[in-house]
Amino acid sequence: MEMNPLEQALHTARALVMADLAAGDVAEAGIVSLVEDAVTHRRWWVEQWPEGAAFVVGLVAQDVQDALLERYGRWPLCPVCDAGDPHALDVEPELGPDPHWVCTKAAVAVAPVGSLSGIARR
Repeated sequence: MEMNPLEQALHTARALVMADLAAGDVAEAGIVSLVEDAVTHRRWWVEQWPEGAAFVVGLVAQDVQDALLERYGRWPLCPVCDAGDPHALDVEPELGPDPHWVCTKAAVAVAPVGSLSGIARR
């Protein structure tokens, strides 16, 4: 049985965000629930706007990041900047395909969403 494109986009988003959470050793049960909540919310959104399926990965990443900030703190922390206060990476584009984690202070793309495991932490 083949999965429809909307469900495939949601499953991909879940897997990529979970990979980044695991890379930061923060994929605990309560945090996984935040991912599931974000996917559920975005399922409704993408059903209303199917053309937005290409944007779901970045939106789920942002939703999880926002939920983590409210409950646990900043995530993912920037591995690029050595000086100053620790800060989180941002997802760019905010609404677009091919989302990346970026450090806005250093103005650099750090990794595509789902690929934080390949980034050296400082």
